Amino acid sequence: MRAPTPAPTDSSSSPGWSTARSSHTWTTRCSHRWRPGTCVEVADNLPGRVLVRDTKDRTAGTLTFAPYPWRAFVADLTRH
Repeated sequence: MRAPTPAPTDSSSSPGWSTARSSHTWTTRCSHRWRPGTCVEVADNLPGRVLVRDTKDRTAGTLTFAPYPWRAFVADLTRH
C-alpha cells in the first residue's frame, strides 16, 4: 500500500507541508522490523489532522494527513 496523500494546508507554500505551530503532542514511532532506526514523530491529538515529521531532521517540514487515511495506512503497515 502506498502512503496516504498529505492533506493540503494553508500554512505553507507547498501542498501537504505545514509549519504546525498549534498545541500538539508528538510521539515517536519506529520501525524495528523493516529498518532499525527508522522513526517518525506523530501528533495525532489534533482535531481533523495528523502531523508527521522525521525524527532525524525535524526542521525539514511536517506532513499533514487527514485522520482516516493515516489510520488506514498505519493499519496496513501493521498487517504486513
